[in-house]
Amino acid sequence: MSLSKRSSAVQSSDFAIAIMAAGKGTRLKSKRPKVLHEVGGRPLLAHVIAAAAKVVSTDKIFVIIGHDAERVREAVSKTGVQFILQSEQKGTGHAIQCGREQLKQYRSLLVLSGDVPLIRPETIARLRDLHLKENAAMTILTAEPSDPTGYGRVIRKSKESPEVKAIIEQKALPKALLNAPEINSGIYAFASAPLFRDITKLKTNNVHGEYYLTDMAALLVDAKEKVIAVKANSIEEVLGANTIPELIALDSTFRMQKCQELMLQGVTIFRPESCVIDPDVSVGPDTIIEPGVQLLGNTRIGEDCRIRSFSVINNSEIADGVLVRNGCIIDGSRIASGALLGPYCHVRPESDFAEGVHVGNFVETKKAKLGKGSKANHLTYLGDAEIGSGVNVGAGTITCNYDGMNKHRTVIEDGVFVGSDSTLVAPVKLGRGSYVGAASCITEDVPADALAIGRGRQVIKEGWAREKRKQKS
Repeated sequence: MSLSKRSSAVQSSDFAIAIMAAGKGTRLKSKRPKVLHEVGGRPLLAHVIAAAAKVVSTDKIFVIIGHDAERVREAVSKTGVQFILQSEQKGTGHAIQCGREQLKQYRSLLVLSGDVPLIRPETIARLRDLHLKENAAMTILTAEPSDPTGYGRVIRKSKESPEVKAIIEQKALPKALLNAPEINSGIYAFASAPLFRDITKLKTNNVHGEYYLTDMAALLVDAKEKVIAVKANSIEEVLGANTIPELIALDSTFRMQKCQELMLQGVTIFRPESCVIDPDVSVGPDTIIEPGVQLLGNTRIGEDCRIRSFSVINNSEIADGVLVRNGCIIDGSRIASGALLGPYCHVRPESDFAEGVHVGNFVETKKAKLGKGSKANHLTYLGDAEIGSGVNVGAGTITCNYDGMNKHRTVIEDGVFVGSDSTLVAPVKLGRGSYVGAASCITEDVPADALAIGRGRQVIKEGWAREKRKQKS
């Protein structure tokens, strides 16, 4: 049963999610907005949206943008979320104030950070469900790191109680609470009525002069409202990233999680710590992935394949029983079962290889369709080409597809043999079963079963070299 179906009994139709994504991320030392830095093959913000979208419909997800707002909007606009503009960044409390008119129509509001990519939809749903069940004014997601130093601490009324007495920042902690283990994650659920009733009471009496959403806990406790806390299952879920090394650490966590997921499904991955596999990649059982492989985008790999070291496969479909030898680059293409690629071939977008195709070392294809059992094993360029079944393309063959202004197609029908070092000047067609002599330049169509030779006649001049040497001496 899906997550949304399991929790539908307690889900309020008046529940929205706001994602904080307005900050610059100064400590990253980058011109790029913080939430657009990538880990695990996606921008930080995209991970958070994906998790939230498994809990509520995307039209109830509001992304609060500010720094480089249009760039952030464009990056995630296709997800179907809505946007709130925080034109001046005056803190998290101010961000929610900016969205007051859009958010107050919902009975409850869950607030996420746009830079916590490991947050799980199950955790979001658990926070929501507890908040609704307890009829709380505010519910705080907490965690217990091995070292809580530097974090704000959540102080409960008692160890057994879910109710919160206060959130105290590190610098304000009394000595007796310096070892308090439970930290504030910055992820909250609110009842909208008390939130928007009291949010204008937030003060800026802090070192940054900002309105902090954290301070809502104290305001609501003072107003005798119910404020509770729930712990995340792991500290990793609430970890953000403020520096590039922290981003890379998160990326490593993502990559290892993906490898573990695939291995539990029957995929063998040697040295998984060296592989880069994006979250949307799928791989069939009994496929072997060697060290240093990158599987990117929406790549689909079938069963019983072997992907050898240092190959990069992006947005491509690889069927069952394919061998990809070392160092191949495959982008936006389809490879049928039993194909053999590489080493070091470059399969560019819109290439389509049928069953049993061999494309070997230092062969480049682009918009090339190869029929069943066809082979191009060495040092060849096939661009804008339609190649039939059982074709042999000799080493060094080039399809000349570009005349400086337009691209033209080469058609090679079934059973053609193209000799080594041939140049096929498109548009040109080689008929079924024809032969092309080695080192030929073919500029006209070749009929079926014909032999085409397009090269200069060899001339031999006896003794010429000896006389030349005499002239130099």
